[in-house]
Amino acid sequence: MRVLSNYFLLLVSIFLSDKMYAQNSGKVNIADFLIPQRADPFIAMDRLGNYYFIATVPEFDRLEVRKAQSIDDLPAASPKVIWRKHRDGIMGSNIWAPELYQIEGKWYIYFAAGNADEPFKIRKYVLSNTSEDPTQGDWVEEGELISEGASFSLDATLFQHNGKRFMIWADKYTQTEHATGLYIAEMQSPTQLKSPQVLISKPTFHWETNGFKVNEGPAVLIRNGKVFIAYSASATDASYCIGLLQADTHSNLLEAKSWRKSAQPVFYTNEKLERFGPGHNSFFRTPSGEDYMVYHARDYRELQGDALTDPNRHTRMRKIMWTSEGLPDFGQDYSDLEFGRRN
Repeated sequence: MRVLSNYFLLLVSIFLSDKMYAQNSGKVNIADFLIPQRADPFIAMDRLGNYYFIATVPEFDRLEVRKAQSIDDLPAASPKVIWRKHRDGIMGSNIWAPELYQIEGKWYIYFAAGNADEPFKIRKYVLSNTSEDPTQGDWVEEGELISEGASFSLDATLFQHNGKRFMIWADKYTQTEHATGLYIAEMQSPTQLKSPQVLISKPTFHWETNGFKVNEGPAVLIRNGKVFIAYSASATDASYCIGLLQADTHSNLLEAKSWRKSAQPVFYTNEKLERFGPGHNSFFRTPSGEDYMVYHARDYRELQGDALTDPNRHTRMRKIMWTSEGLPDFGQDYSDLEFGRRN
């Protein structure tokens, strides 16, 4: 009851104190952007300017997409279920971390799924849809997106750079323990990778190894002559946090030596702000050229059950600022709304 009461009061206070500013600012309405119980959030835009939201649902059993004509309207948009897990076999359990892309006029969803009989036999899968609107038409199962030695393969994200399309994802880099790192490969097509794949990051710092040794949830931002990868680390409780990799835009992204890791996390639990375990973010850019990220976090430390089954990883949003050195500033000591107001 205490958790529900605190959550209700948080929503009311955000709405009442900041509604006027958000309506009159002409910018993205951070005050209203909170989607309860949606983790691993991702926002896409189509060629007509419509926005689409996709994320992990707490039941881990389906994929759903929300459509709106503005970012502000996504939280109130009705989710459209476009696919459900299989009753048996592959894609039958743990439907996680979907991302939505429009590539050469066709929509694709990349997501992770386990086997109905082996829930943690996680692999990357792809759906496609030729409709102009991804909430309409038929979604076709393209099957598993194969990568070398996949054993716990998830969190695929795509980006384009210098005329090439790349994928980054998480997988185990050792078979002797459960530890995941980040891999990158160039793509042959939207459903096939080129070789080789390269391990560019694995958990080595203490903040990457709390509870579990984890690097996962990559998200790419290319600005100021750099390719940045924000990624999530440690267990998905209050230890969860975001780290940062960077490479020069002219470097060979398929060489591990091109990537440099920040020694400290760039975004992590802030108890004063009731932001616990922030992570698995994605980025989007507004038509006016402002960078935002959506991410999930809980508003309490004590979990209901374990970290995986506790449903209250809520989608939040904040503006990304930039330092004088051209690095992304995530605003660790500010609330989403406070940081969005800074110039």
